[in-house]
Amino acid sequence: MTGRNSFLANMPPAVKVLLIINVGTFILGELILRTNNIDLGRILGLYFFKSELFKPHQIVTHMFMHGGFMHLAFNMYALWMFGQVIERVWGAKKFLIYYFITGFGAVVLHSVAQYLQYISLADGLPADAIQMIINEGAEVIASGQNYTDAQLGGLNLFLNYSYTVGASGAVFGLLLAFGMLYPNVELQLMFVPIPIKAKYFVMGYGAIELFMGINNASGDNIAHFAHLGGMLFGFILIKMWGKKKL
Repeated sequence: MTGRNSFLANMPPAVKVLLIINVGTFILGELILRTNNIDLGRILGLYFFKSELFKPHQIVTHMFMHGGFMHLAFNMYALWMFGQVIERVWGAKKFLIYYFITGFGAVVLHSVAQYLQYISLADGLPADAIQMIINEGAEVIASGQNYTDAQLGGLNLFLNYSYTVGASGAVFGLLLAFGMLYPNVELQLMFVPIPIKAKYFVMGYGAIELFMGINNASGDNIAHFAHLGGMLFGFILIKMWGKKKL
């Protein structure tokens, strides 16, 4: 048996399938469709729910899209490292339920944060102007143009150009689960010179995400509240399972 086949054979089934789908969609989108001027991210990525470009399937499909190789690599490494440990404890069915619920939880909290941003961007605009953007803004963007008014243009970019991709919400849910299941396991991280217990790593990472989400004035294009949503829903789900077995 080759080393590659041995690597896949020793991986639990749910994590294996998730890795294959994520890597497969990245290859399809970046190496095949993009060369033919088809942006798969704009089809499967998640738009704000008030956008004309929002479709219900995006709630699921955005979890299998990524914004670049490093984004994919980080998420898949974390899925492989933490996911296979958790799947072996819970089994494939419970693992997948947890994975997708934390992914949906990320969408919920991210959408709340987006709605607050939407209110801020739309503040002072008349209702007919907002409706115009909702109805026609996507076509304006598709034509390579935008509204000359700064506020109208900003709102249009938010509604009809920006979208969210990535498995990060579910991955942060897995990180939370690992920290709760194995709180005292010491992790040796590349960017931290000393071992750190999983529970402290999770709490520290969560605090950083909360700080960055609240103070994201620079707009780093990272969905911090989606990460927090994955952790929050993961915490709630694990507590529920602790009281009643699945």
